[in-house]
Amino acid sequence: MIGLAMVLSGCGYSTDPITKDSTGFWSHYIVFPLSWLIRWFSDNLGGSYAIGIIVVTIIIRLIIMPLMIKQIKSQKEMTKIQPKMKELQQKYASKDNETKQKLQQETMRLYQEHNVNPMMGCLPLLIQMPILIGFYQAISRTAEIKSDTFLWMTLGHPDQFFILPILAAITTFFSSKIGMMGQVQQNKSMAMITYIMPVMILVMGISLPSALALYWIIGNIFTFLQTLLINNPFKNKREQEALAAAAAEEERLKKKAANMKASKKEVRKESERYNCSRTNR
Repeated sequence: MIGLAMVLSGCGYSTDPITKDSTGFWSHYIVFPLSWLIRWFSDNLGGSYAIGIIVVTIIIRLIIMPLMIKQIKSQKEMTKIQPKMKELQQKYASKDNETKQKLQQETMRLYQEHNVNPMMGCLPLLIQMPILIGFYQAISRTAEIKSDTFLWMTLGHPDQFFILPILAAITTFFSSKIGMMGQVQQNKSMAMITYIMPVMILVMGISLPSALALYWIIGNIFTFLQTLLINNPFKNKREQEALAAAAAEEERLKKKAANMKASKKEVRKESERYNCSRTNR
């Protein structure tokens, strides 16, 4: 995020107007196509560049949707194997290097058995970051997009009423929150990021172009709806809570059985002592 803020603030990239003759891989193959797509859709859908930004955002999200689906499936499998992960951590609790290596090997084996890729959660974000930066440059280096107005905003300038930054923060929170709903045992750092990220988006959105905030809002809404349709977090949460309750009940029954066994053993010992005392008499 720090690196992103530096790039978006204008650190180390060309500010020349973007055209089909722009040189350099980044300008020619990333920034110009985004600028062209926004202009093409706006010309064919009523003339508003904001509409072009919305359509291009949806297209990009549709393109990366297969990765998002894989990420969701990987997260579901990761949630399922959490009990086994805890068992491994307890089994290899020692801090020596040999035990750590065994834990790592067993963890990787568990991932492979359940087709889990722990890096899958980062991949969609890594893909979106260059697109986000490309969007920023396409807006700032295309004069007609930069100066266009939509409703109360000028696309190339920050929202003077702070409506878009606030909406960007709110949609960021809800899209993150719904993605974590199916996880009964949530990672504390991830739970914290759910609250920190919207604040960061709000602060950054105050100074960034309205068009970029619009891109972020549409992307968050798409992610929210996608999660509802594909992952059904409400159903997942009920299932995970049922599994957790069943596991807790199983543990309770095991403890109860162990206590009963211990009680029977104690009664037997007491009976043996009693019989022994009678024999001595």
